[in-house]
Order: sequence, then structure tokens, then C-alpha cells
Amino acid sequence: MAQQNLSTLKKSIAPFEKSDTKSSVRQLLNTVPPFFLLWFLAYQSLSVSVWLTFAFAVVAAGFVVRIFIIFHDCCHGSFFKNKKLNNIVGTITGIITMFPYEKWKREHSIHHATSSNLDKRGTGDVWIMTVDEYVSASFRERLQYRLYRNPLVMFGLGPLYLFLITNRMNRKDARKKERMNTHVTNISVVVIYSLIIWLIGWQAFLLVQAPILFVSGSLGIWLFYVQHQFEDSYFEDEGDWDYVKAAIDGSSYYKLPRVLQWVTGNIGYHHVHHLSPRVPNYNLEKVHESTPPLQQATTITVGSSLQSIRFRLYDQQRKTFVSFKEVAHLISKPRGNVKLKKDSTKLSRAK
Repeated sequence: MAQQNLSTLKKSIAPFEKSDTKSSVRQLLNTVPPFFLLWFLAYQSLSVSVWLTFAFAVVAAGFVVRIFIIFHDCCHGSFFKNKKLNNIVGTITGIITMFPYEKWKREHSIHHATSSNLDKRGTGDVWIMTVDEYVSASFRERLQYRLYRNPLVMFGLGPLYLFLITNRMNRKDARKKERMNTHVTNISVVVIYSLIIWLIGWQAFLLVQAPILFVSGSLGIWLFYVQHQFEDSYFEDEGDWDYVKAAIDGSSYYKLPRVLQWVTGNIGYHHVHHLSPRVPNYNLEKVHESTPPLQQATTITVGSSLQSIRFRLYDQQRKTFVSFKEVAHLISKPRGNVKLKKDSTKLSRAK
């Protein structure tokens, strides 16, 4: 879409950037208690059927995603007007979702400041290589990247790696506040999980909690992945990068069925969120509907979003994602000559 004037857009969005305490409290009440109830029902169902337990766990996982959106809003300081209240609720919801609040808040703020900027990748985002980088990489680097981008690894092992490893550690140069928050989160998780295991046993705990974490983690990674990686997504070098275009053209509008839109806390309006992170999740749809320029963002559906699985590399020349198959013929060529073959029609897509 044509570049929009940031000040004009921000002015039209400003009325929606104010959080509403009643709406925030209402969302907490219709999200957190139901999650605990579903967890209890999943445990009670073990005496009836493991499959019934799994069904309750899957629904509970949806509520974990919704709790994460509350956590996410607190990280942006948009869920409550009071900063301290955002920090408290953010830390508590971080413990429930196993995300350290201060650590993730820092990484996510960097993601917002650098989204779609090819020169500032690596923090709070999904690993993306350009065609040039991939062809110029060593065999080992290409293998690592292919494994990383494999759906079974990204959405299968990804949640385990996220919950058990990356979320549990601080960066070497983390500030004291960030370190302490991560330690508090880790200790709280250990204490709570140990208490539950003591009460119901480790087998019952794993049968309930494992599918909840796995399903919610996979869904979370999928949402983050698909809303920045679609065929005509915007990516530019630092010199040509533009904040507004990165927000509107580099983030999709994921049009979900109403029930999934509710469960995911309206995060499908990702273009709105990236343009103005201060808008609480319950106002995102209102901004989209009342701001015509935002309605020009790329719209994807559940069906069309599945195509993103085959998007592996970003082609800077053609401004689109391509598959590994499309660049396979370049690997054996001398480095530095990495232009994709073109013909009068579109390149064939790997299925």
C-alpha cells in the first residue's frame, strides 16, 4: 500500500490507545478463572478417559494463549493505566504462561523497533535468511537453517525449547531487574509445579500440563510466524526501512473465525498492533474498522495462512518469500552470483 503519514494515522488511533479498567478486569475474569477450571476438569477427567482429559487440555491451551495476550499487553504498558499494576499482572500471567516478564518485554520492544528491518534481525523474531545469505552460507549454516525452518522442528520442538530453555535463562548483560524477574518466575514455576505434583502425582500432572503447554506453545509460535511471513510481506535494509510500512505492510491482518479471534485476543489485527502497541487488545478491531488505510493491509485466513509453511527464504530482488527448491540450482554456483532465474511466468512453487 502507499506510504501513510505516521502523524495522521497516530492522530486517528490516539483515542483507542487508552486502556479501560473495566474492560481489562472483565478480560481477566473471563480468561484466568476459566483456565484454572478447565485445568481442574482435565485432571478430574483422568478417571473417565485420557482422551477427555486431552480435549479439556486443548481448550485450556486456548485460554493460555489468551492469558499470554494479557501478558503481552502488560509488556507494552497498555493493559492498565497504572505502570505498577501492569508489572504485577504481567509477572503473574508470565508465571502462568512460563514467560519471564522483564526479559520478554525487552526483547519484544526490540522486535517492534526493528520488525522487517533486514539489518537489525536477531532479537525477538523468527530467523529469516535472504536468498543471498543462504546461497553464500556454509553447508553447516544451511543445514541449521533448514532444520530451524522445518515445521516439525519449529512447531514441534519449538515450544519445548522455548519453555524449558530460552525462557529460563537471562542474557549475559541483563540488568539486575530483568535477572531478578526471571529468577522469580523460575522459582515460582518450580514451587507451583512441585506442589501440584505432590498433590496429584507426576503422571497426572504431565497428562494435563504437557498437552496444555505444547498446544499453546505451538499456537503461539504459529501466530507469531504467520503474521510476519506471507508472500508479499515487507522487508527492507536500514536505509530504506520505514516504520509505517513495516507495521502495515510487514504485518498481516489474520482474519480468524470469531471464536478464534476471541481466544487469541484480537492479535490477528497485527498490523494495528505494530503501528500502535499502546492500543489494548480489546480495541484493536475498533481501530481497524474505523481507519480505512489500515484496511488495506494484507488479509490472510486460516486456509491461506497454511501456504506460509513453504515460505523459507526472502528474495530481496523480487520482494517475496521463496522455497528452498526455488534456489536449489544456485547452491552449486560460485558465490556472488545468486540471482534467481526468471521467465515470462511466475517461478513454480514447491508444494
